[in-house]
Amino acid sequence: MSTETKVLVPDIGEFSDVELIEVLVKPGDRVEVDDSLVALENDKATMEIPSPHAGQVKSVAVKVGDKLSEGILLLTMETEEPAASGEEPGEPEPPAAAAEEAEQAQAPAPEVKESAPQAPGEKAPAPPPVLVRPSDAAPVVRAHASPSVRRFARELGVELLQVKGTGPKGRVTRPDVQGFIKQALSGGASPRAAGPLQLPAVPEVDFAAFGAVEEQPLSRINRISGAHLTACWLNIPHVTQFDEADITELEAFRQQQKDEAAKQHVRLTFLPFLMKACVGALKVMPRFNSSLSADGENLVLKKYFHIGVAVDTPNGLMVPVIRDVDRKGVFELAAELMSVSARAREGRLLPADLKGGCFSISSLGGIGGTAFTPIVNAPEVAILGVSRSMMKPVWDGAAFQPRLMLPLSLSYDHRVIDGAQAARFTTLLGGLLTDMRRLLL
Repeated sequence: MSTETKVLVPDIGEFSDVELIEVLVKPGDRVEVDDSLVALENDKATMEIPSPHAGQVKSVAVKVGDKLSEGILLLTMETEEPAASGEEPGEPEPPAAAAEEAEQAQAPAPEVKESAPQAPGEKAPAPPPVLVRPSDAAPVVRAHASPSVRRFARELGVELLQVKGTGPKGRVTRPDVQGFIKQALSGGASPRAAGPLQLPAVPEVDFAAFGAVEEQPLSRINRISGAHLTACWLNIPHVTQFDEADITELEAFRQQQKDEAAKQHVRLTFLPFLMKACVGALKVMPRFNSSLSADGENLVLKKYFHIGVAVDTPNGLMVPVIRDVDRKGVFELAAELMSVSARAREGRLLPADLKGGCFSISSLGGIGGTAFTPIVNAPEVAILGVSRSMMKPVWDGAAFQPRLMLPLSLSYDHRVIDGAQAARFTTLLGGLLTDMRRLLL
């Protein structure tokens, strides 16, 4: 036997004229006890009013924007059984706690009334709504949405901070979440957040308000590399180890070989020597020639030596990969570097030219600078940056001697490599650059 029951706004503490911000049910909906019916919000807190009965909604008497107080009719519903003895139809039980954190000011705690002794067989009333006081700690960025919408979004794996709200005061509603999912399925967005941290958006600024501006679109390479570098920076705990290498003898040897290289139509730069020294260090310390597995549980140690070399092109930075550096001579590497750099600047690199790297080198020696912090090129675990070499007085135990010193900047993934290992690597690499004969040992 069904009974028509009126559901009124229950005791909500000391509050009155609270704004209705969302109606969560409509006529014909089936609701269970404690299902949320409407959401209310004042300047201090948000709460949902749960259903005191199970049944079907017949009509809704309120709309978004109404100001509600205790005793106002919310809706009528058909309940499946008469109300308990001593309870008249339409008299609701106090709603379950469903408040969210306040946004700025502290809300006064509502008075909690003691309940009468429970009669045998009578259902115990739910506790009154609790308005949670805001924490004194730093504010947490939260989406503006009701608890039911938050629960709905969690079930679908949607990060609410990515959803644009269309409700009052920008509130995220259930249709907003559904629309976001539809857009994601059509390729317009990702329904899941990248991780537990959601970065706040950079505020939009009208730069033209301060003076003349010109807007230029980013190149395709800038857009692609920008997204990749952002992902690398956010997902890898970076640390950079700085060091110097004495390359006085090595540079003298390079100068001696320039004429021989020219006969083979090769421009002999310092980079091929650096690549060979890096491979020598990677063989001694294979952890730097590895990658984390996709699940982060294992380390993949590579038995090949493919070195990525950053190339500055008119359209942006590219990192083509030179393969099997350990099997090639210095002149052969110099010729390959000339070829791949030319193709990079002309935009003729193939996708395969950019894949499979084990370790990367970013050289700014031809431009200048003393040190910098290169970003690890995931899934690699380390990258070496080199700046312009310069003559420095170095103490040899008896006197200062002029030595050509090369600045080294090694950035590494701290999940795989610790500081002591990084220091040993740059020390080893510096020793190999100082005396390349050690590669023969």
